[in-house]
Amino acid sequence: MPGSMDKSSAGKEKWVRFKLSTPPELAEALSNYLTEMGAQGVFEEFLQPGHSDVPEPEPQDVRVLNAYFPSDTGDDARAAHLQTYIGNLADLFPDLTKPAFDTEIIIDPQWSEVWKRFFKPLRISKNIIVKPSWERYSASGRETVIEIDPGMAFGTGQHPSTSMCLEAMEEILLKDRSFQKWRVLDVGTGTGILGISAAKLGAVSVLCVDIDDQAVEIAHKNVAVNHVGDRVVIVNSEVIKIKGTFELIVANLTAETLIKIKSHLVKMMEKGGYLVISGIIEKNRQDVEKAFTRDDLISYRVIADKEWACYVYKKPAKA
Repeated sequence: MPGSMDKSSAGKEKWVRFKLSTPPELAEALSNYLTEMGAQGVFEEFLQPGHSDVPEPEPQDVRVLNAYFPSDTGDDARAAHLQTYIGNLADLFPDLTKPAFDTEIIIDPQWSEVWKRFFKPLRISKNIIVKPSWERYSASGRETVIEIDPGMAFGTGQHPSTSMCLEAMEEILLKDRSFQKWRVLDVGTGTGILGISAAKLGAVSVLCVDIDDQAVEIAHKNVAVNHVGDRVVIVNSEVIKIKGTFELIVANLTAETLIKIKSHLVKMMEKGGYLVISGIIEKNRQDVEKAFTRDDLISYRVIADKEWACYVYKKPAKA
């Protein structure tokens, strides 16, 4: 059995950390599975501790995921379920290195210190820098600095699906002059990084939507830290309950979810407006393209980063 699950130190708050090593192609699937298992936090190690400059994201052959669960009598069962899931992934993708994991019991973890070890300022796109509150960074030129404290939510801009959304948004909001006032909808906001970025890139109003209570709470804090509360509203809701139209809609979700809500997303697009969808892995690209190929949409741009893809669609200005 991977890891050690010592239940000593009774009376103190105990957590079990699952640390996984995986090929990049399987990182998203494992992150989703860990979340579905009940992980209270899942984050990906990208940078070495102590790295103080602002690097460009670099391709990696191996990704390291850390997932945290309250330690209880279900620890061994979780490990067994994860081992079974990894075995199934290995059968589906025999050409990829099989993921591996170990576990560690953590007593009274200091969450702020856990995040600080791995989250440093990072250049996400040409002009966007994402940094945590405990790091200093002085913007120069046209740089836009987004301050994000992930807390227990996943989404710091480091993942390709998020960074590609930011790249697409930056191009649209800074270069397209079709609209004097941009209204933006961020679907599945997580930490709020995309909605906050939209506001800092010039959007006059941003609506961030998420079904996760904890994500909404963290997003509220990040909006306040970035001083964009006058333009950003966060709601705890399913997107199908949202009404109105928007010049830009960004949805960083799974391919399955995007296909499920596609009609509603397109309905909310303002004429001449844009839809940016991400979170799509290579094997699902054909299904997404088929679902979003329709008469009322124009394929505007496709951004790819190894096994990930981001699609930008535009609704014709005239019916």
